[in-house]
This record gives sequence, C-alpha cells and structure tokens, in this order.
Amino acid sequence: MEKACSLSHSLRMIFNKRSIKDSARLNMARWYNKVEEAGFHSFNVIAATFYEYSEEILNFYTNRSTNASA
Repeated sequence: MEKACSLSHSLRMIFNKRSIKDSARLNMARWYNKVEEAGFHSFNVIAATFYEYSEEILNFYTNRSTNASA
C-alpha cells in the first residue's frame, strides 16, 4: 500500500511542479519506470493511458491550463 501512495504522490508532484514540457516528459518517463518496478496492474493501466496521450497531457505545460471546466 505504501508503494501505491508513493506512486500517486510522485505523479501529483510532477503536475504541481512548475517546469517546462521537456522536463515534465523526463519526469513522466521516470514515473513510468517506477510503475513498472512496482508491478501494480492498476498503475500499469494508468501509465499506459498517460503514455498513449502523453503529448496531449504534456501540453498542460504550455500555459498550465486544462479543459477540466468543459
């Protein structure tokens, strides 16, 4: 359970940190590695979704906005 909390927290910190898109991409790659090492199926699904839509997700760092209000 502690590993799951750590993975959640580290993902949250990637998006809370003010950085540029390329830096966030590197941090996401490191997060993918942590997920793979942890071996949690549920996080593998999340990581696969993030990987598939990574460019769209990382566009958040262009002007730090989302379409969440839509």
